[in-house]
Amino acid sequence: MTAVDVDVQEAAARVLRSVETVIDGKPDVSAIALTVLIAEGHLLIEDVPGVGKTMLAKTLARSVGGTVSRIQFTPDLLPSDVTGVSVFDQASGQFEFKPGSVFANLVIGDEINRASPKTQSALLECMEEGQVTVDGRGWQLPRPFMVVATQNPVEMDGTYALPEAQRDRFTASVSMGYPDPQAELAMLRSRETRSPLDDVRPVVSLEELEAMIASARTIYLSPAVEQYLLALITATRTHPDLRLGASPRATLQLARVAKARALLEGRDFVLPDDLAVLAVPVLAHRLLPTRQALGRSGGSESEAAADIVRAVVAATPVPRA
Repeated sequence: MTAVDVDVQEAAARVLRSVETVIDGKPDVSAIALTVLIAEGHLLIEDVPGVGKTMLAKTLARSVGGTVSRIQFTPDLLPSDVTGVSVFDQASGQFEFKPGSVFANLVIGDEINRASPKTQSALLECMEEGQVTVDGRGWQLPRPFMVVATQNPVEMDGTYALPEAQRDRFTASVSMGYPDPQAELAMLRSRETRSPLDDVRPVVSLEELEAMIASARTIYLSPAVEQYLLALITATRTHPDLRLGASPRATLQLARVAKARALLEGRDFVLPDDLAVLAVPVLAHRLLPTRQALGRSGGSESEAAADIVRAVVAATPVPRA
């Protein structure tokens, strides 16, 4: 293991310890959030109200150096509130660009499905190309750039479901779930007088984060693992219980997060296990199950899609070393 690898792992451990001071009993969710950050991706956190979705996003943002912005999505939010707007300056006689809330290294989009589709679409270019276009001129966003968005799947009044193109921009989707009794008891006792979020400070500088991202890009993906990845993706496109399979963007993003996971595990190569572990959070939110599949599962669309991805992983032969 090289000195850079040791530094990367130590920096990652600092971030996870910082997140765990606020988010009790959710190490897997915290690890995926950090993995997506290192993979230069975007994270969607879906779950019922009050389980800590926004708290996770805030803690991750405060634990990492760089600029942070929070957007509270509401039905009256305008696209220009997100991207920015050109304002006429009478003194100079010219239009001056006023950057919107998206101009930050880490952008927290709270309850993204409460904004209209028009406002949601303002994030499409930002998340894919790292820029915004206003009045025909492109403006580059800060690097690194990550969107962490939350939404409540059970509240339907005043919400607008994310279209497939928007969901496909998110590298991974996770669910917080309820804490176990011990974690909830610890939370109850630790937050009687103040929020632990008040004590969170950056534990990784922007330069360290950029070094971690650069290291993840160099992780080796062997031809055998590439074929395994393509087999998983292809299986979703031909599965009889899916009317929409994984996109080519999903292929690229699954490879990136697998490299980031390998880096955090102290390896300079991707294992098939990296892809298998990350398949559900990276692929399930992009898939559309058929009505028959939904009827058999008896659960939500996301649960049915997750079950199908698990079945695909179980049925796909793993390449031998």
